[in-house]
Amino acid sequence: MGSLLLFNFSTSSDWSGWEVENDVVMGGKSSSKLTRNEAGNAVFTGDVSLENNGGFASIQYHFAPRAISGYDKACIRLKGDGKEYQFRIKANLKERASYIYTFKTSGEWQTIEIPLNKMEPSFRGNKLAQPNFNADKIEEVRFLVGNGKAENFRLEIDKIELQ
Repeated sequence: MGSLLLFNFSTSSDWSGWEVENDVVMGGKSSSKLTRNEAGNAVFTGDVSLENNGGFASIQYHFAPRAISGYDKACIRLKGDGKEYQFRIKANLKERASYIYTFKTSGEWQTIEIPLNKMEPSFRGNKLAQPNFNADKIEEVRFLVGNGKAENFRLEIDKIELQ
């Protein structure tokens, strides 16, 4: 089985499905934005604030359900700033739980490989007592930064695919 492209950031790709969601939804003060650089890559930047019990910034992409049977890992080509980020997926937008995997960036271009069965269920930052991800479809991908400290961040993303 080949790869299943979930999103390829390029100068011609349609970004209208991507949204920024920060801790302001719960009274926090973090800020972020998603921009396109000259190469067409996504650049997710901002400042995480711990004020008002905040502490996270994220970008999310919702899409029609995609069948993923036969794929066992997410592969993301990106360039970070040496900080940790979370990659999150949802099988169903109506469910509260997201499945998360934390990865550390190197400061250079790298391909992060995430075994889907290692993605752990979480809701509002709390691990849930239920099995790791094992669904046959997904409807959302998200990148989140929230390392428990006030910090600025920069994450450049080229593409997201399943293998």
